[in-house]
Amino acid sequence: MDRESPRGPAFPVADAVASLGRERKLRLDCGVELGPYAVGYQTYGRLAPDRNNAILICHALTGDQYVATDHPITGKPGWWIDMIGPGRPLDTDRYFVICANVLGGCMGSTGPKDIDPATGKPWGLSFPVITIGDMVRAQAMLLDHLGIDQLFCVIGGSMGGMQVLQWASAYPARVFAAICIAASARHSAQNIAFNEVGRQAIMADPEWRGGDYHSHGVKPAAGLAVARMAAHITYLSEAALHRKFGRNLQDRDQLSFGFEADFQVESYLRHQGSSFVERFDANSYLYITRAMDYFDLAAEHGGVLANAFKDTRTRYCIVSFTSDWLFPTRESKELVRALNGVAANVSFVEIETDKGHDAFLLDEPQFEATIRGFLAGAAEHRGLGR
Repeated sequence: MDRESPRGPAFPVADAVASLGRERKLRLDCGVELGPYAVGYQTYGRLAPDRNNAILICHALTGDQYVATDHPITGKPGWWIDMIGPGRPLDTDRYFVICANVLGGCMGSTGPKDIDPATGKPWGLSFPVITIGDMVRAQAMLLDHLGIDQLFCVIGGSMGGMQVLQWASAYPARVFAAICIAASARHSAQNIAFNEVGRQAIMADPEWRGGDYHSHGVKPAAGLAVARMAAHITYLSEAALHRKFGRNLQDRDQLSFGFEADFQVESYLRHQGSSFVERFDANSYLYITRAMDYFDLAAEHGGVLANAFKDTRTRYCIVSFTSDWLFPTRESKELVRALNGVAANVSFVEIETDKGHDAFLLDEPQFEATIRGFLAGAAEHRGLGR
């Protein structure tokens, strides 16, 4: 169907849920075989007759498949709306763009809030622990379902960047180009620590009910909101926080000498937390953060990161941001060194910005130009016509 983009001309959009794993179950890294399972996804643009123009977008931790259309729960524009559409970096006149909700998510893909067919009740914590590898295998099965053998490009930031690396390593013949943004080949101890704070906030909420809150008709909103607040701080930079809020007071001229939101930054974080619980499942947050923590591409290849890309023919673009302290540039450079070690075709760009980790989601002209330029070069090399 054709829908009108909130900020641009109409382009073809399909919103669907695929039922997968009926004939061939998905074997998870934890040893469980999952199937059938659902994958919610959206597509933008049209698949070329020879099926060579597909771009897969891998979303970040709290993202979903609604990258270029209004979100069905919040009504807000898609999280990458400025990147997708006619004439934009991911040009829907040229490319067939796909984005799928990750396995373990809560927007159409099977996750802990869904019904366990064995019990008839929500999975809760009985849902098997998943990994980035499991997410990517589920996406590969979705592409099989769509009849797409090879991706022109796979692109993603943060946790999406981890999926990009997993794709390029696990399915090198299926990935012509890979764009890894603000990510790394493994989660640092600092990032694992921040994730654990968030998980503990959720599990400390009395309404969490040992993960069985859906059966009780409640949800751990307070704990999930705190988890979101703590995580959101890591997505920004000190300079960005200072520029936007400083020490400005919120709707008052003097301190309250209490514990309401005196400061604008406090009010902002509380809003981020309260709005997040409208659209995200608390148990999904536990599972997806754990998947990020478990990700270690080098460990899967004898402790040598370069081995993950041995004999690769994929074209890579690695992007970092100067003010990103969650996934700092040094981790992107480690990736580049590993790719250079196997003589891969790799471009690296460090973008000067004070917007922090979330810069790839914001208006950053140099970033958009980088993506546009890399895709244009890859398309020319691939022989994709206009």
